[in-house]
Amino acid sequence: MRQLSIEISDELAQRLEPFQNQLSELVTRLITTNLLGDTASNVVVNSTQPPPIYLEVLDFLVTRPTYEQILAFKVSERSQAQLQTLLEKNREGNLSSFETAELNLYEQLDALMTMLKARAYSAIKATSDSLNLA
Repeated sequence: MRQLSIEISDELAQRLEPFQNQLSELVTRLITTNLLGDTASNVVVNSTQPPPIYLEVLDFLVTRPTYEQILAFKVSERSQAQLQTLLEKNREGNLSSFETAELNLYEQLDALMTMLKARAYSAIKATSDSLNLA
């Protein structure tokens, strides 16, 4: 296995600490699903701009959110409405290949945010528990 070194701020390093054991897997998954030909990449690569949901999550993450902000994060009503539309079309069997790729992207982003929220919750709980012991 090779190592890749990048320079990041001390604050970002501290925030990524709880995810340290999963960073390799998360980066691998991101590259595989979004850059190397998975159907979700068709949504990102074949359009001039990624779907709004992708940009929402990306814009949120680059703000270096606190654990509390991660737990409170929700996508916009517009993105929620688009997801509902895609789910309805999927139930009816009327999704185009582009819509299928977009729905897959929603699922991947949901899985990512669920993992982030679980880690954020654990970090908050660990901090709270250590304060209670002191």
